[in-house]
Amino acid sequence: MGIRPTSPATSRVRAQRALVKRKRTRTSLVSLLLVLLLTTVTLGCFGIEDFGHALTFPGRITGAVLICVSVATLLGAAGALDHWFWNSFPYSGLVALVGAFAAVLTNFLLLAEIVKGGDSAAYRALFCALAAGSLWAVVAVWRTSVVIPAPKRVTMALLVSSVLAIANFGYQNLYQPSQREVRPVIRLAMGSPVTSKDGKAFSLPVDITVENHSDVGFYVLGTEFHAMGERVPLSAKDRLRQQWRVDSEQWSKFEEYNPVSRREIHQPGELVDAQPWMPYGRWIDASDTFSSRVVVQLPMDAPYDQVAFYASASLARKDRITLRNLHFKTYSWNDRQLPRWVEQQKDWDSLVFQGEIDENNAIDQHTRNRRYMFVYWRFGTHGAGIEEAISTPHGKDASLEEAEDRYGVRDVKMGPVERTLWDIKSQR
Repeated sequence: MGIRPTSPATSRVRAQRALVKRKRTRTSLVSLLLVLLLTTVTLGCFGIEDFGHALTFPGRITGAVLICVSVATLLGAAGALDHWFWNSFPYSGLVALVGAFAAVLTNFLLLAEIVKGGDSAAYRALFCALAAGSLWAVVAVWRTSVVIPAPKRVTMALLVSSVLAIANFGYQNLYQPSQREVRPVIRLAMGSPVTSKDGKAFSLPVDITVENHSDVGFYVLGTEFHAMGERVPLSAKDRLRQQWRVDSEQWSKFEEYNPVSRREIHQPGELVDAQPWMPYGRWIDASDTFSSRVVVQLPMDAPYDQVAFYASASLARKDRITLRNLHFKTYSWNDRQLPRWVEQQKDWDSLVFQGEIDENNAIDQHTRNRRYMFVYWRFGTHGAGIEEAISTPHGKDASLEEAEDRYGVRDVKMGPVERTLWDIKSQR
């Protein structure tokens, strides 16, 4: 029985099918190489920048991991090229599979990070494409019948590396923002009063010390010290419960300490002095201390029974942000483009300072819009204080939780520390 000869038409069909298969194979390889090489470049750039400049040790570790992944994806691209054409290395398919798996895991983790806190639509689209492309690359390499020696060991290695990558991601994004609170302490100490030569005035020196007992440094966004003169006449008889309620209402209205007393009649304090006690834009290093002395001067006939001292500092953790070019910007009474919440504070004037924020890692730095730190040094008849706001170029303010957790903004306050003036006035 003879062999049936192949017709010319059948030969042409088989040749066309083989040509289409080769084209598809080459198209798959080109797509796979494009995904792996683009992942290599992107992760390599992020990794090198983080490894050299991240503000925290876990951030440096993340940079090292990204560099390792970029090397793995580059080797995966080389392995895929050999696996598709030459097979000069028996395990080149396995190398391509491991590189594609490293790419899909890392791309999906970075996509989650960008979706959670990123602003850049371009990077979001890029990592969507890389995540989908690297997932397809895993499937494409797997379908080429890759030879896997010791499958259980390879599976265990991939599983362990995945757990380590996810654990590092969780530490960076979940544990670290909620780690143990660190906050410096402010102390106030009053010196002995000094009376002027003519006996018509006196001064009260006050020493202010900030102590940073933590292992984290802080940027100084602003500091303020203010003194409130208080009239505290004594009632001739016990005051009624209804009068105690009035005292409490005054406390909530003027946001200052106003104790409930049986005989003392506390009236709202009046601002007698307000000033910064540390230059803005400086920083307090870990385990460092800074001291300053301010002097409050009053006339001897000032109508106050006591003076209350307050001190506060607005700080930002140096392991959360890099603060650049914090400078004076404007006065609230000369600027018509301030946020509405500032304009609504009719009884307060403000000095406005502005600085630029750099994120603490390369991924956030490139995928988030530039943030600006605004510091409002407020003062008015009812006291002084500092408020911060973090805004984007579009004027969107960060929430208080984001300012505290992501950027480590901390307000440290001390006061009131009260001192009676009766002993000074008795010297007249």
